[in-house]
Amino acid sequence: MAKKQIGPFALVSVTDKTRIGEVAAVLAKYDFQLLSTGGTAKVLAAAELAVIEVSALTGIPEMMDGRVKTLHPVIHGGLLAVRSNPEHMEALDRLGGGGIDVLIVNLYPFAETVAKGADFDTCAEEIDIGGPAMIRGAAKNHNDVLIVVDPEDYNDLVAELETNNGVVKAEFRRRMAAKAFSYTAWYDSAIAAWLRGQVGELLPKYFTVGGIRKQVCRYGENPHQAGAIYLTGENRPGAATARQVAGKEMSLNNYADADAAFELVGEFGATVPTCVIVKHANPCGVAQGMDQKQAYRRAVECDRTSAFGGVVAFNQILELSTALEIAKIFTEVVIAPDATEAAIEVIGSKPGIRLLLTGGLPDPRATGLTVKPIAGGLLVQTRDNKVETELDFGIVTRRGPTHAEAEDLRFAWTVAKHVKSNAIVFARHMRTVGVGAGQMSRVDSVHIAAQKAQEMAKALDLPHPTTKGSVVASDAFFPFADGLIAAIVAGATAAIQPGGSKNDAEVIKAANDRDVAMVFTKVRHFRH
Repeated sequence: MAKKQIGPFALVSVTDKTRIGEVAAVLAKYDFQLLSTGGTAKVLAAAELAVIEVSALTGIPEMMDGRVKTLHPVIHGGLLAVRSNPEHMEALDRLGGGGIDVLIVNLYPFAETVAKGADFDTCAEEIDIGGPAMIRGAAKNHNDVLIVVDPEDYNDLVAELETNNGVVKAEFRRRMAAKAFSYTAWYDSAIAAWLRGQVGELLPKYFTVGGIRKQVCRYGENPHQAGAIYLTGENRPGAATARQVAGKEMSLNNYADADAAFELVGEFGATVPTCVIVKHANPCGVAQGMDQKQAYRRAVECDRTSAFGGVVAFNQILELSTALEIAKIFTEVVIAPDATEAAIEVIGSKPGIRLLLTGGLPDPRATGLTVKPIAGGLLVQTRDNKVETELDFGIVTRRGPTHAEAEDLRFAWTVAKHVKSNAIVFARHMRTVGVGAGQMSRVDSVHIAAQKAQEMAKALDLPHPTTKGSVVASDAFFPFADGLIAAIVAGATAAIQPGGSKNDAEVIKAANDRDVAMVFTKVRHFRH
């Protein structure tokens, strides 16, 4: 066994080698002996720093392709020994090791490997074992040992050493220990989520959520709340993972609305130009067009008032002509798979508009979990990935929908899936003409949607409400005929709903009596 060395050890073994030579040099300046492994040791040696290989201290060479190198009593004893406990220090001395007072470690890039689509064996090999064990040991024993896992903390570490002549104070050690346990919890959460996906386990007994903070927002939903956005590692194009290329900093509410808008526009694929405008997490205008600019204009005309200050999503590359239209009114966020350089320049000239580019569209059929916190717990469920093209709509009235009505019904049903319950969506010619969201009564949602249509008809100087000749979608069944009748009075000629009410016969009769076509989906889309 190696002879005990003089002076405290600093064990440095990192995957992310950013600035590690610089930080190690400061440790060496304050008489820390540098311990290291593999590639990190080579980096330190190349920086002309004296470094002791871990294998030289343990007397055991690295083995099993590097799987076993730090899993040794000398290393874990050096991290876990309580310095004020004579028995601990005697045991450490018998091992022939010494106290490891500083540990700088970050882990194998497991999440990054999974995100690249690597095969099972490659991903499994990136599950770090020795690193988490050392981190947990050092963090547990933070009264005596400093653990640093994040290169972003190197400046604070150097400042701590320089200010205190090589000593790290207890408050800093405890703060780093808290971060270290969060780091390993995130790492293990990513592994658990990946393995659950491999075996198809949806709702495990032990559920974990982990994330890396991407940004601290100015505040949460309101100025008196703190807020931030975290990345979970899910490989899904969207607001969280998007690249911001223009505009001021995103707020927490911006992220929420951008996510709502982009998830809805993703339902339509990339073939037909589609635009979604969202205000306060609800779509206020959704439209398709012959081109992107037309789709945007038609979406705005669904509800001009709500479109002001809204979040706009597209399913195709943002074009210059569309960007010029967007720049005419106040818009919070534009989110799209990509954008032309000219479009980016136009949006960039309006500092109040944020532009997010996602690199692709989310797959509405993808599996996954959604998580909602409640007091004392979490509500966890599978993602609502039922899409309208997979549904067999059943005609329940004497008259079936015309081809045009059927197309609008599918369109309205897709939008209703993304409207807060109770949701009512009127649509005509592949655009929404009235949306009623989040009401306690379904009839109230119908009335609100119809009122919106009347207001837009007046604004557009039309002789009739835009709901005249439309179709209507309801995210859940009409419990009574009154809601359907109100929609028919507003101008709906066809309806789509899940069905399943004990009063279905009454509702169907109301449709038949008024020569309205109605289809049942047998699928509900509540969104609370």
